[in-house]
Amino acid sequence: GGEKLLGDTVASLGDPSRPGFWLETPLVSTAQKGRVEYKGKSSQVDLIPIDGPSSAGSRLSLPAMQLIGAPLTDLPTIQVYAGG
Repeated sequence: GGEKLLGDTVASLGDPSRPGFWLETPLVSTAQKGRVEYKGKSSQVDLIPIDGPSSAGSRLSLPAMQLIGAPLTDLPTIQVYAGG
């Protein structure tokens, strides 16, 4: 199976004490594997559903933010893909 673009989301830093590569996002309704991309850099992540409209923001893990070079103190817009 290939990847499917779920859309763009504004990402804030998730719980920095929680390990791993994950994105809590309203763009999915079930937990699944996926990928996030920011300015050409990407990271495989676990996509974790949270309540809210698809336009609501998401929370990205610290290791994933560091890997894709997203600013920790800003609210970068990232692309979210399912599958892969």
